Amino acid sequence: MITTTFKRYEKKYQLDAVQYEKILPILLTEMKPDTYTLKNDSYMIYNIYYDTQHYDVIRHSLSKPYYKEKLRLRSYTIPETLEERVFLELKKKIGGIVNKRRASLRLNDAYNFVSKREYPDGLNQSEVQVLKEIEYFLENRSIEAKAYISYQRTAYVGKNDPNLRVTFDCNIKSRQTHLFLEKGDYGDFVIPPNQYVMEIKILGAMPLWLARALSELKIYSSSFSKYGKTYQEYLSRAE
Repeated sequence: MITTTFKRYEKKYQLDAVQYEKILPILLTEMKPDTYTLKNDSYMIYNIYYDTQHYDVIRHSLSKPYYKEKLRLRSYTIPETLEERVFLELKKKIGGIVNKRRASLRLNDAYNFVSKREYPDGLNQSEVQVLKEIEYFLENRSIEAKAYISYQRTAYVGKNDPNLRVTFDCNIKSRQTHLFLEKGDYGDFVIPPNQYVMEIKILGAMPLWLARALSELKIYSSSFSKYGKTYQEYLSRAE
């Protein structure tokens, strides 16, 4: 099992197709496609988001608190069997700093851990620690699968600063039924297909060249959340 920790600042922006076409060549002067983008031009990400019956997790997150956290199950392929490996992730944001803890599990083990707190065999100490943090999150809330969200991503990393990462997500889809990764990729568009969500992820200050490009193209930061947008559309349909 692979355990990974990420800690960084993340800023989000919503772009139309024109802004995307203008900023991409600027990025490519200082950045390059990451390994997965280089292979296939883009790649897919599939997620199941967990929440309480009354959506307490996302409602708290949308109130813009100093501290927030969320739990999701993530895969980079559509699993064909319950033996395929996926990532169970606990993402925390404290005062603008994002800390993500995730563990790689077989899909069936991930489902069993969320529903029954069953630890897979053969874990080492660091792997157990990550799952204990996730267990603490689960024990303090009555959690269930609440949304499926998928999107197409292209990602870039700094040529001279590997800690600088910029991603573009499009074709964002969601559904609130059949909440299993192995059920396939389908759902309603969260934003129009010709729009993008850009995320800038960095450990320190934003590079001056990038700040200038954003200002010149009138690209401004946004508190956009894919799961938050899905929840808000659910509320509008329920009215």
